[in-house]
Amino acid sequence: MNNTKTVEDYMNLKYTIMVQERDDSSGHYFFGKVLELDGCMSHGDSPEELNHNIREAMELYFETMIELNKNIPLPISENDYSGKFNLRIPKSLHQRLAIEAKKEGISLNQYALYKLSI
Repeated sequence: MNNTKTVEDYMNLKYTIMVQERDDSSGHYFFGKVLELDGCMSHGDSPEELNHNIREAMELYFETMIELNKNIPLPISENDYSGKFNLRIPKSLHQRLAIEAKKEGISLNQYALYKLSI
């Protein structure tokens, strides 16, 4: 794979960074990962520190991938998705979800969205 872009070129693209505030046995911190870049993640004691650290991790990721002449995934835009996907499930699960949605007084679609988001 021949990368013609530089680290700076990739750093100027809009990658998707997922940020989570965490409290665990390590303490309180912010964790972030770049969804398009497998294994590219970092943490920080504050959102600002995380931002600095994740950008540093991205630079190292790009440098390494360019050096190894590996393919670097490009950012994925929200516009690349319609918001719809088909999912086949067992009839028994379909029945259970429909019953639970009816009990909540919402559509099966709304209930499925709720279940997927938790």
